[in-house]
Amino acid sequence: MAGTIQGQDQGRFSGAFNSNTNVFLRDSLIGAAGIPQYDNERFGTEAWLDLNYSIQGFTLGMRFDIFNNSNLRNPNASFTDEGIGKWFISKKINKFGLTVGYIYDQIGTGSIFRSFEARPLFIDNALVGARVTYDISDDWLIKGFAGRQRQIFETYEPTIKGLNLEGFHSLGDNVSIAPGVGFVNRTLDQGAINELVSIFQLYPESERAKLKYNVYLGSFYNTLSAGPINWYVEAAFKSDDVFFDPMATFEDFAGTETTGQFVQRNGTMFYSSLSYANKGLGITFEAKRTENFNFRVDQTLNLLDGLINYLPPMNRQNTYRLNSRYSPATQDLSEQALQLDIRYKVNKNVSFLVNLSNITDLDTTQLYREVFTEFQYKKGRDWLLKTGIQLQEYNQEIYEVKPDVPNITTFTPYVDFLYRFSRKQSLRTEFQYMNVGDDKDTKQDYGDWLFAQLEFTMAPNWAFTVSDMFNISPGKNSPVDTETGEKLAIHYPRIDVFYTNKANRFGLSYVKQVEGVVCTGGICRLEPAFSGFKFSISSTF
Repeated sequence: MAGTIQGQDQGRFSGAFNSNTNVFLRDSLIGAAGIPQYDNERFGTEAWLDLNYSIQGFTLGMRFDIFNNSNLRNPNASFTDEGIGKWFISKKINKFGLTVGYIYDQIGTGSIFRSFEARPLFIDNALVGARVTYDISDDWLIKGFAGRQRQIFETYEPTIKGLNLEGFHSLGDNVSIAPGVGFVNRTLDQGAINELVSIFQLYPESERAKLKYNVYLGSFYNTLSAGPINWYVEAAFKSDDVFFDPMATFEDFAGTETTGQFVQRNGTMFYSSLSYANKGLGITFEAKRTENFNFRVDQTLNLLDGLINYLPPMNRQNTYRLNSRYSPATQDLSEQALQLDIRYKVNKNVSFLVNLSNITDLDTTQLYREVFTEFQYKKGRDWLLKTGIQLQEYNQEIYEVKPDVPNITTFTPYVDFLYRFSRKQSLRTEFQYMNVGDDKDTKQDYGDWLFAQLEFTMAPNWAFTVSDMFNISPGKNSPVDTETGEKLAIHYPRIDVFYTNKANRFGLSYVKQVEGVVCTGGICRLEPAFSGFKFSISSTF
């Protein structure tokens, strides 16, 4: 819990400090090599200091960011810089609210606008500008904003403007609606237009688009609540916008067919969630359809740079190591998805969970499919057992841009057992096994895995974790013995020690990690293998 420092003027001061330090130990066998940190620098650090102060209706905040030989921005490169990562001043005057500086906000689920931070992926797309709000009534709010998106310690040139109205209205006993409507505009700068013009000059005349400086987006959303039932629906639309379509094809001036080009099209996104919760039973059904809904500050950017909107993921957000190894990134150009989540609590000791998800593109090409089950049994305060099975189908060609590879299929049973020796001491164990399908008599990707973890906690100060991820049946992408040519079965151990003292937490880890996908809410990137030590500090005050 953050503490406060108060004076006679009733001002309130608070803050937080977070840092990560990596020590890179070269291990060319697993692919932990070939970047500056392994080859030369050896160390990399990131740190963030947040400071906030409130007084007489004003709220002021600032964050100082430090990157020193960091691999957070690009896992295959080194980044060094420091500066003011965020500042803002906010004031509420009766029904009127004003914020200037770095602003984090969203409209609806974020389909047309969401400024947010996802630190593990180096996403911090705050809007640098101004936001005004007005309370029309106790239940209705209107807000408007304008500015440019943050680009590390600078800003992108294109401008962003938006307007949002949302509220709440009761229709009677236990029945209500919470509607909202939003509008966003992005205006390209001349430099971005010139770059797009030069790109389109490479295309035949018939493939060239008439470029537009402005793109407009609108959305409508509503939550209907009726007793145990909640129904959320959202529809979003985007006017003609230029973006890169990796599947589009055209013939160049020499008559050669090329795949991947910039196109100009409008886009749509439809999302709905229907849930029921009553007497231990919870059911949630979600559906989404997305077409041509890539929306960036500048559409010549790639990877995770310049994202303006956010599309909700349509798969379970798994946390166990092997269950989360293959996670699907949200596809903004072509995706249709369904997800069903069923939870039932038999009594205070026994519960079940079943989650089903299916994701295809608009041509019904299979992208991802998952069946996840969980059984939980609790024996008073002494112990807790969780166990289940996961089945997956994962399109590695699309999600990891690996051409001509078949969809990966997995079968993953798991067990999680927690035993409490006393109120302060407990031991948690995890066991997971992943069986990966064959590809012409060879295991797909890295093959089969076995994972085991022991976590011993001594509350409130200490936690110790030891784990190993073992490639028990190597696949076609596993490391190879240079002398025999055989695939190697490699251990990937991890040891963690955490110490917590009030609002301060320190962590020291030895990590040997295989290449894999890291995801936050459907936004993913491929991370290379890692070998070395990690030291972290987290403190609030």
